[in-house]
Amino acid sequence: MMERNNLYPIFLKSRNLNVLIIGGGFVAEEKLTFLLKSSPDAHVTMVSPMFREGTVALAKTGCVTLIEDVYKKKYLIGKHMVVATTDEPEVNVQVWKDCRAEAKLVNVADNPPYCDFYMGGIVTKGNVKVAISTNGKSPTTAKRLRQFFEEVIPENIDDLVKNLNEYRKTIKGDFEEKVETLNEFTKGLIETSDKKINQKK
Repeated sequence: MMERNNLYPIFLKSRNLNVLIIGGGFVAEEKLTFLLKSSPDAHVTMVSPMFREGTVALAKTGCVTLIEDVYKKKYLIGKHMVVATTDEPEVNVQVWKDCRAEAKLVNVADNPPYCDFYMGGIVTKGNVKVAISTNGKSPTTAKRLRQFFEEVIPENIDDLVKNLNEYRKTIKGDFEEKVETLNEFTKGLIETSDKKINQKK
């Protein structure tokens, strides 16, 4: 029997949340890069005894506070989501325990049993965003799928979304009639994507 992905995908308004990243190494910088690329208005605090030059430069491009210190439970105050990336397993597990005790969402990098959420592959084109999850099994596959969707999704998808939003306001009839009209109107989008896929075969 095929294993099933039971994760529930949500899109967070990260500008309304406070994110904490524990660690200052390559993985921490990678997580920060991923977060700011998707949500440039995210509020992030990073705690580590040291930070990479790239992290310091990246922090200046967003709303990121860098604190040079070892992890202490007090840094969880006011935070909604926590990502632990240190190279000390006992510290990461302690972060997980502390977050569990305070009902905070936590992700211990590269350690699925200690994760409430995963940071998957993301494709963004204007207002359209597609998130990809492999259930924590293969980040490389998520990366390849992201590249695939970036090519397949039309560049003008954002214009279509904006136009449909305006068009939806003008449609008469009940809910079912509106859905049927919009389905017919967007059929061409799927056909265009199918052509792109077939061209790649």
